[in-house]
Amino acid sequence: MNKCFQILTAAALASCVSACQPASDKSKKNEVMNVSEKQLVCQVAVDSVTQVGEGPIWDYKYQRLLWIDTQGSLFIYTPKDGKNREIKLDRMIGTVIPYKEDTVLVGLQDGVFEMALSSGKLKFIADPEGREAGNRYNDGKCDEMGRLWIGTMDKDCTPEKANFFVVNPDGSGEKVLERVTISNGVAWSPDGSKMYYQDTPTRNITAFDFDKNGSISNRQEIIHLPDTLGTPDGNTIDEEGMLWVANWDAACVTRWNPKTGELLQRIEVPALNVTALAFGGENLDELYITTASLYMPDDKAPNYPQAGKLFVVKPGVKGLKCNYWKQGK
Repeated sequence: MNKCFQILTAAALASCVSACQPASDKSKKNEVMNVSEKQLVCQVAVDSVTQVGEGPIWDYKYQRLLWIDTQGSLFIYTPKDGKNREIKLDRMIGTVIPYKEDTVLVGLQDGVFEMALSSGKLKFIADPEGREAGNRYNDGKCDEMGRLWIGTMDKDCTPEKANFFVVNPDGSGEKVLERVTISNGVAWSPDGSKMYYQDTPTRNITAFDFDKNGSISNRQEIIHLPDTLGTPDGNTIDEEGMLWVANWDAACVTRWNPKTGELLQRIEVPALNVTALAFGGENLDELYITTASLYMPDDKAPNYPQAGKLFVVKPGVKGLKCNYWKQGK
């Protein structure tokens, strides 16, 4: 897997990040103009360290954050009592989607399953790619109709070997994109007319016209990340329609205008490899941020002792409610 993440390695930030403080005004202005310079500080939400924290999603019906360690754990974090329950798995996991109080949808290395949180029991739903491909399922989210949009990746990140699928509530699946390397980040505009997607090593953020009947068209590469911002991992949308991106190998999350491609805001995170993010909390005004402790260069690891922890910050804007598998029915 180290080889896999070497593909993602970009030029690291020039300075060490500590205590999640933003970069200086001068360095920001040198990097890009018009970036918000609010002095925001991330807080540790869960103090334990994951190998590759990923996939946070706020289950607003039950006021909990579902998130994962791709190496084989599912977490249920409840801010009200500060508890973070861990469910150990016997295989890798790529995503988790809310469904019912005791049932979630998970994309595991060998397929898509419904999982009972009380027992860990799995119910097979789909494997649209098939095991002969040798890929595992990675990031994914549901649209407002309860369909799962999920991509795959090769364990060695072989370029253009993976694909992107839609899985319907009845379990049928269809390939919608091919020749993908690392499928990441799925989000929709507030009105549902656009879907945003990322094939991480390309550094591109892609927009599609989205048909609520379940198809995408009119592909547009709307943003290309510079070396200083690493590569795009997970993403999410806020209520103003702006796109938030987790910046792997850049110790930050960024906010973009998907219509103009303008970088609006940058928040520093005390972990080099930032993996995903999601709005949560009772008012959806808290941004939860997952990070990785694995796949970090040895010479940089001492600079990021909090890598792998779950962080939270209030960015000054609210997010949108998540979509549920099968609409939660």
